Amino acid sequence: MEYKGVSIEWVKHDCFRVKGRMATIYTDPYKIKNEYGDADLVLVTHDHYDHLDAESIKKVIKQDGVIVAPSDCREKLSQFNNKKVYMKPFELKVEKDVTIKSVPSYNINKFREGKTVFHPKDKGNIGYVFIVDGVSFYIAGDTDFIDEMRSIKANIAMLPVSGIYVMTPSEAAEAALMIKADITIPAHYGSGIGTRKEAEEFTRLLKDKIKTNILEPLET
Repeated sequence: MEYKGVSIEWVKHDCFRVKGRMATIYTDPYKIKNEYGDADLVLVTHDHYDHLDAESIKKVIKQDGVIVAPSDCREKLSQFNNKKVYMKPFELKVEKDVTIKSVPSYNINKFREGKTVFHPKDKGNIGYVFIVDGVSFYIAGDTDFIDEMRSIKANIAMLPVSGIYVMTPSEAAEAALMIKADITIPAHYGSGIGTRKEAEEFTRLLKDKIKTNILEPLET
C-alpha cells in the first residue's frame, strides 16, 4: 500500500515496514524468515517475545541502523552494537530524519489469573507516532482502548485487533473512530495470536464509517 509516496507493508503479526525517501522503518520484527537488511530504524514497543525478537531484528537492520525501545528492553538489546535510543511515554526524538513520539500502551481489561493485566501501565510500554516524509503513522503496540488515544493524530493507524492480550475488534473499532486516521490497518494477528477473522470483523464494524485496509502479509 502507498500513501502520499510512502509505502507501508505488513510483514506479519505487529511488524510493518514503512519506506520513505529518507528512511525505512520496521515495527516489532517477529519470526522474520528473509534477510532484508534495509532497516534504518527498528521501533520496539515492549519486551515480550513477539515484539522484541532479537534474531528477527538482526535480519532487518542495517549496520548503521538505530533501535528505539522502552528502557526495560536494555538487557535484551545489549547484544546489538547498533545505536540504541530508549524512550519513556510522551518523549520526542528525531532519528534518521524521522520524528518519533512515544505514547503509552497498556491494558485496562485484559487480565492474567487474578487482577493483574498483561501489560501494566507502570511498566512503561509504548506505542509510537512517527513521521516519514511528512506522513504520520501510529503503531499502537499491545494496548487496550485507552484515554491517551484521544490525543493521537495520524494519517495511518495500525491497531491490534486479536483480543486476549490487546483490543478486541469492537474495541479497536471504537479506538479507530476516535483517532480518525485517513486509513486504519488491523494488526497483531495471524502468527499464533488471533486470525484474519478478527481483522475482517474489525473492518466490517467500520464499513461506511472510516477507511480501513487489510494488508496481505509479506511472510507467512
